[in-house]
Amino acid sequence: MNEIYLLGVGRNTPVFIDLAEHCGYNILGLYHYNDDRTGDSIHGFTILGSFDALYNQGSLSNGNFLLTMGNNVIRSSVAERIRTMGGNTPTLVHPSAIVSRFSLIGTGVSISPFSYVQANSSVGNDTIILSGVNISHNNTIGKSCFIAGGATIGAYTDVGDFAFIGQGALTISDKVKHIGEYACIGAGSLVTKPVPPRITVVGQPAKPLPLKQR
Repeated sequence: MNEIYLLGVGRNTPVFIDLAEHCGYNILGLYHYNDDRTGDSIHGFTILGSFDALYNQGSLSNGNFLLTMGNNVIRSSVAERIRTMGGNTPTLVHPSAIVSRFSLIGTGVSISPFSYVQANSSVGNDTIILSGVNISHNNTIGKSCFIAGGATIGAYTDVGDFAFIGQGALTISDKVKHIGEYACIGAGSLVTKPVPPRITVVGQPAKPLPLKQR
């Protein structure tokens, strides 16, 4: 059985514990972003130390690491550092998920139960796809995105790096050509046209949130 460490301790940690175990990994322990919880036990797994304690080992050669944090920027940064130090961030695909043999999946990707990546689509490094997500055909999902449970990305969509797609969101095939970098799609939103970078849209149909008045 392969062995793996989980980085990031929070409310979603058990979700990733389940994913790792269903993918045949033996979890050796957890790492938290600081030392406050070192020695604590989460669902029977010990928090071994902080990220800095891990980095101070100097070399992470041949170690496997699963990153669980929801913050796309932090997850990307930590993953790149792990790989630079020789560690592996394997892609984990739950046995109930379907990934077309005509699709391309990057490294460090997590795909949860009952999700489907259709033909001629690609998913960039360190992206998280939660349960029941449908990535339609001919899509490009950038690196370090987060796609929450039940979302559907319609066909012919280019999703930029670091985008967040909320629970149950739906984008219309061939209408939403592009979702920009760092864009945020609110839960349950119906997206009918392209979304610019760094914009949050919500509603049915989805519209940009108004800027806060100072």
